[in-house]
Amino acid sequence: MSTPVVVAVAPGSPAEAAGVVPGDRILAINGCAPRDVIEYQLLVDEPSVCLDLDSGGLSREVIVDRPPGLPLGLEVDGALFDRVRTCDNHCEFCFIYQLPPGLRRSLYVKDDDYRLSFLYGNFTTLTRFTEADLERVITEGLSPLYVSIHATDPGKRAEMLRNRRGATSLRWLRALLDHGIVVHGQVVVCPEVNDGPWLEDTLAGVADRYPDLASVCVVPLGVSRYTGEARMRPHTVAEAGAVLDCVEAWQERFLGVVGRRLVHAADEYYLQAGRGFPAAEVYEGFEMCEDGVGMARAFEGEFQGADRERSRTSGFFASVEGAPALGFRAPRTDGGTPVTVGAHPDAPVAVLTGELGGLVLAPLLAGLGRDDLRVVPVENRFFGGNVAVTGLLVGEDLGRVLADQPTGHRYLLPDVCLSNGRFLDGTLPEDLPRLVEVVATDGGALRAALIETGVDR
Repeated sequence: MSTPVVVAVAPGSPAEAAGVVPGDRILAINGCAPRDVIEYQLLVDEPSVCLDLDSGGLSREVIVDRPPGLPLGLEVDGALFDRVRTCDNHCEFCFIYQLPPGLRRSLYVKDDDYRLSFLYGNFTTLTRFTEADLERVITEGLSPLYVSIHATDPGKRAEMLRNRRGATSLRWLRALLDHGIVVHGQVVVCPEVNDGPWLEDTLAGVADRYPDLASVCVVPLGVSRYTGEARMRPHTVAEAGAVLDCVEAWQERFLGVVGRRLVHAADEYYLQAGRGFPAAEVYEGFEMCEDGVGMARAFEGEFQGADRERSRTSGFFASVEGAPALGFRAPRTDGGTPVTVGAHPDAPVAVLTGELGGLVLAPLLAGLGRDDLRVVPVENRFFGGNVAVTGLLVGEDLGRVLADQPTGHRYLLPDVCLSNGRFLDGTLPEDLPRLVEVVATDGGALRAALIETGVDR
């Protein structure tokens, strides 16, 4: 078990006044060694906090008196101070198994830890969940959690997880719901594996046994060129349409029975099937937006001026890039000044995005009526397969495309493809052959950037 390290002390805070400095290791708080940042936050939420510190090999005790309503003023280096609970499933569709060699070691970590589900929205299968975990979740109110369902039939779920405990671990889902824990579910649909009648059966199982789920997102599998699984392939257009037909039929059933649609399909299905997105109100608050469900409509609303707070970031690499700063999901940028181009404010503007993002952005930007604004979709050759989301773009592919773009233009890059200022392949925005401006990945930030360049005058 490691100990949390202080990485920052807020100026003027109680911790600074007590003499805590960056680099101090926290051995115990009020006599207890915290297992994770959740327990840490509970322990420091006292009027007087006793910290047992290791300061460069010197042990010392510090008493921090914290006035009501004033934070302690410490930032620690990670989310978990004990060992992350890794996943013991062997799902054919797991994207971690489809990564190329040579990436950062942290990207190959495959977790199944309910604490990371609570902290970052990672999905857990519950196959390693225990009675002690349930007691802690209930006692500390660790809600919401995010659970991978994939199938409600015990045999099919065990087959998909390649773990016999997959047949029984959804009993924990029922226990969590019975104790008032908010849970969001996910079904990754694999063609000819759990689609068609199996998807119908899964949604019927949700209606029968888990109708009190907060939501269920139905998402397609990602298949990179590195997959070694013969059964795993992208959906055809017809298969994508069949998934939408199934989901939309069940939305009407859920609406009639539980008063809400409950299940939603990922935007990628609508793009692949060539269908328009549902109206914004169909998504019932965009609770699963960061899992690609309703993201296009939410982005459109933000772009047009709607005010919506994004509460969570998820995706393929949610489990390995954390916050706090050195934990399981790093911030997108490193806190430095974004790389910007010194072009004239009225220079033509190009928005860099993945191939799927290009389909969403093109009509939005066309609506501005400017001929000096364009979308530059970037094919993801690094991962290959059907990987086309913006968040998995890497410097290698961006560099290849930008090398053929004109100089003197303004290039806007969404920050979703960065982690601590780096792309997944380890390169930096500064390594690209054209200077870029890093923009927050939401419609409002893009609109603001376009206003600054004169595009929206």
